[in-house]
Amino acid sequence: MSTPPLASGHHAPHALRPLLYTVLDALHSGTQARGGPLPAGGPTAVAERVRDAVGDILPTDGDPDALRRLVHTLTEGAADPADPRCAAHLHCPPLAVATAADLAASALNPSLDSWDQAPAASELENLVTSALARETGATDALITTGGTESNQLALLLARETHGPGIRLVHGANAHHSLPRAAWLLGLPEPVVVPAPAGTLDPAALDEALTTVPGPLLVAATAGTTDAGLIDPLPDIAARCAAHRTRLHIDAAYGGGLLFSNRHRTKLTGLEAADTITLDLHKLGWQPIAAGLLTVKNPHDLTALNQHADYLNAHDDTETGLPDLLGRSLRTTRRPDVLKIAVTLKTLGRTGLATLVDQVCDHAHTLAALVHDHPGLELHDQPTISTVLFRPTGATDDTVARIRRQLLHDGRAVLGRARLDGRLWLKATLLNPHTRPEDLTGLLKLVEGTTPR
Repeated sequence: MSTPPLASGHHAPHALRPLLYTVLDALHSGTQARGGPLPAGGPTAVAERVRDAVGDILPTDGDPDALRRLVHTLTEGAADPADPRCAAHLHCPPLAVATAADLAASALNPSLDSWDQAPAASELENLVTSALARETGATDALITTGGTESNQLALLLARETHGPGIRLVHGANAHHSLPRAAWLLGLPEPVVVPAPAGTLDPAALDEALTTVPGPLLVAATAGTTDAGLIDPLPDIAARCAAHRTRLHIDAAYGGGLLFSNRHRTKLTGLEAADTITLDLHKLGWQPIAAGLLTVKNPHDLTALNQHADYLNAHDDTETGLPDLLGRSLRTTRRPDVLKIAVTLKTLGRTGLATLVDQVCDHAHTLAALVHDHPGLELHDQPTISTVLFRPTGATDDTVARIRRQLLHDGRAVLGRARLDGRLWLKATLLNPHTRPEDLTGLLKLVEGTTPR
């Protein structure tokens, strides 16, 4: 058997070109075979189809058709975020230009743990993180794998800056990764502030800041996972300033509103934060992963400084080779910056704003359709691009069964959220190509699944 070709080097384009056509054909055939936003039959049926298609995953002799077969199988059994009926999660359909850039990143395979493994990528990352930090009023930013890592990193920087006794204060609406990060880092039990309307209560926060011994770290949310709600950031920032308390804002979902002149005012107060979580594989249309943590005080980042002589020897850094170890909790790190940079440069602020405005408009269209539908109940007008609704008069068990039936049939992918003591169907609209008739069709599927 001849040695398999490599993805980089002089002969790489010749080797990759036929493989790319194989992948594209398998993506098409798999999508056709699936026929909807989700494979039908539920977990057992999907698992059986995958096992039957794959067979022996490590055969004695290789299978030259493995690429086509496995890509087809994965596609046939995938949830398709580009399908307008796939609207359960903050799971965006990635832009084609970003995906193409990600291919180049995989082929070149630089690792951003030392300059000699990623000369150009390290400078590109510097340019992108600086630009995005300025968008939030910060001075620097680190690229992460997403909101969970960014939130954990924010708590780590707070702990290293203010001491291991720092205590997290967050709303009952906060993302689960925040209390989880406090647990992982050995911090005291977090203080949970009520969020009776789905957003953090500033008066209750002020009481906590007054009565709970410090040091404290307040975590606010700009775009909750359940309903896309934004905490009252200016009020929260003012109370943190009055109590001289550190502020982190989890804007993993809502941070993309910064690109839009129509919607960026919803993030007023963001600039007051010491650290901010952003996640461009949500309202940034990037292939996973594309997270960031922006940092206001660059001194906070000294906590990440590490030394490994084979990566950042002192004499190397003294003579000008960049030290990359302090830019992440990870060592080996792929150049996720390339797809982000290509997207920013290709679309510009205007192009990104158009995408943001489109999905927010789609959410208002869906909300209007639900509001006018005699058999459906709307929770509230959308803040970003999430709409919560349920069949009028349905029990929580019925709402849950409707969602599961649609999933099992592969006809629609809707999420679930519990607010105001009731269970709601959740549509998170991140596909800018969605049409009004797609939204009407989605509601007809829900109506047709609702027991009479």
